[in-house]
Amino acid sequence: MPARPTIVFLHGFLGSHHDFDALISNLPNHYNPLALDLPGHGQNINRPIDHYTFHNAAELVLTAIQSIPAPIHLYGYSMGGRLALYLALRWPDRFTSAFLESTSPGLETPTDQLARRQQDETLAQQLETDFPAFLDRWYRAELFRSLKTHPSFPDLLQRRHQNNPAELARSLRHMGTGVQPSLWPELPHTKLPLHLIVGTQDPKFCAINQKIRSLCPTAQLHLIPNAGHNIHIEAPNSILQLLQTNLRNNHSLP
Repeated sequence: MPARPTIVFLHGFLGSHHDFDALISNLPNHYNPLALDLPGHGQNINRPIDHYTFHNAAELVLTAIQSIPAPIHLYGYSMGGRLALYLALRWPDRFTSAFLESTSPGLETPTDQLARRQQDETLAQQLETDFPAFLDRWYRAELFRSLKTHPSFPDLLQRRHQNNPAELARSLRHMGTGVQPSLWPELPHTKLPLHLIVGTQDPKFCAINQKIRSLCPTAQLHLIPNAGHNIHIEAPNSILQLLQTNLRNNHSLP
């Protein structure tokens, strides 16, 4: 009997594997979900400093799935989506497809990367100085306007406060967009199916993902109406439907 398809869930910055609890609880039982805590988040803390780098975080994911038989699909949100894209591009033979929610391939120029590293260093210092004030400023961003009005936001914010700010600062310094290698040049050569998921109320990432779609021959763009940046919280039923439709097509599941 073929193995159940595994879906590896990778959360965003400030999150943990619990961000996917509601989504996973509604997945049909013929899928095998695996939600991981990325370095500096949830229970994945107090690691050697080199474990927080982008490449070594990818290696940790590969280690977590080394005994799992194919097929394995990636699902990454924001920072987790950047990591999922890196995994999909660098180890395409290990995965069957990737679902990328509100994801970027990184910054295209060294100048932009340097500016972002400087910005992230300022944020990391704010994290270490006053974590509650940092969270308040973080969620005032236009990116999270629709999330803040969602009924689940108070619970999400409570989970954010449970993180360790020093650990989050490490993650930001070593896994932030400014230190990520630009993946744009690799997109035209991608062979793995990529599902680009973006909310229609997130214009910045709509533009980024439309550009990805224009460069990547295996990418499909999925626009989720009435959702912003955090789609799996704001519109979980849309994500469930998208996953089941596309995984059913891949594996002839009921």
